[in-house]
Amino acid sequence: MAEHFVRAPEWTWYILFYFFFAGLAGGAYALGTLLRFSGDPRDEPAARIAFIVSFPTTVICPILLTADLGASWWKFWHMLVNVTPGDTSLNFKYLSPMSVGVWALLVFGFFVTISAFDSWLGNRRGAGIIPLPLHRAFNFFGALVAIFIASYTGVLLSVSNQPIWSDTWALGGLFLASGLSGAAALIALLIRNRPEASFSLGRLHQADGYFSVLEIALIIVFFITVGATGALSRMLPWLPLWAIAVAGVAGSLVEARGHMRVEAGGGSATVAGFRLDTVVVSVLVLFGVLAMRAAVIFSAQ
Repeated sequence: MAEHFVRAPEWTWYILFYFFFAGLAGGAYALGTLLRFSGDPRDEPAARIAFIVSFPTTVICPILLTADLGASWWKFWHMLVNVTPGDTSLNFKYLSPMSVGVWALLVFGFFVTISAFDSWLGNRRGAGIIPLPLHRAFNFFGALVAIFIASYTGVLLSVSNQPIWSDTWALGGLFLASGLSGAAALIALLIRNRPEASFSLGRLHQADGYFSVLEIALIIVFFITVGATGALSRMLPWLPLWAIAVAGVAGSLVEARGHMRVEAGGGSATVAGFRLDTVVVSVLVLFGVLAMRAAVIFSAQ
């Protein structure tokens, strides 16, 4: 059994929802980039929605981090600036996962703000302020940061010395797959009543299915690696949350399979035909994303 000599972090729901929204923000931006890179102009409306979604989900992250500081919330800027007398400078510690994460979130905020504003203008005027070829290059680099943001929270847990978290190497990939799945579900939920974006609805459900396959594989790896250290008993109280997470994955897989059958049969489906399934599946997936993070975070406390 692994030995741990650290005190439990005693994280609250602020951190839980920070992890949740960070995954959605990174996943939404990455999916928006993939939709824009698909080469089909019919994916552009959904891509714009994805970039717009990434903005509020990103903005709420520093708010939650600041709230978690409690009475010292006003010192949040100390994470960015070294206030040591005589040594005032930018506070970037490349060996500190927390410091790297804070700066990555700041850089990601820049990409998100530009892309969201351009997408908002595109929805109102039919075209953004940045030429699409140039914005594709911008999106590419933004997507790299987005993938880091979506997976970073899992990596942050893995490099700690907390039980459960440091007993497995799967958390970074698991949080990334979960964030992408949740983002696909959220975007599908938002475009279900938008005829101009209906072309991308089936694609999002299918992508969600692929992400869910990866997620369930990493959940299995997670339990195997934690079990190998003898710490599996700590997971028992959180099995109901894991059941919700697996239910979300299962719902996503069923919906994705249904869309693949429609395409294989050469048929077409309307937005109205998807409405109920999209709502139910998307909500189930999002609850599963939140439940998985809660089970991981609180099992170590």
